[in-house]
Amino acid sequence: MAAPIDRSTRRLIAAFRYAFAGIGHLVRTQRNVQIHLLIGAIAVALGVTLRIAHWEWVVLTLTIGLVLAAEGFNTAIEATVDLATRDHHPLARIAKDVAAGSVLICALTAVVVGVLIFGPRLWALWLILST
Repeated sequence: MAAPIDRSTRRLIAAFRYAFAGIGHLVRTQRNVQIHLLIGAIAVALGVTLRIAHWEWVVLTLTIGLVLAAEGFNTAIEATVDLATRDHHPLARIAKDVAAGSVLICALTAVVVGVLIFGPRLWALWLILST
């Protein structure tokens, strides 16, 4: 039988503290997370400026969150592999490459989302300004 779940407030607060520490580690140490945060901030500013629709905010928010979460998973996988072995093992390389590739898939998807949301508005603005 499994141990009972500790539902104390102290444990809950500690769990949030650990999670925020992990986010802090990502932001302080991972260059790609910093880049994604900058691009996400630009996308949010563009969304405010171009007054995107509510449903577009939902898509944009989920997309930014997906990319940042993928970077977090990638960092966790890389740290775990590094902890397990310092040798150049083929399986270690596969784990790291697949994790990095997954981030790339999310980032490329975010680019497509950005083009679909902002592309028509920016194109229309370009046409207005270029006449």
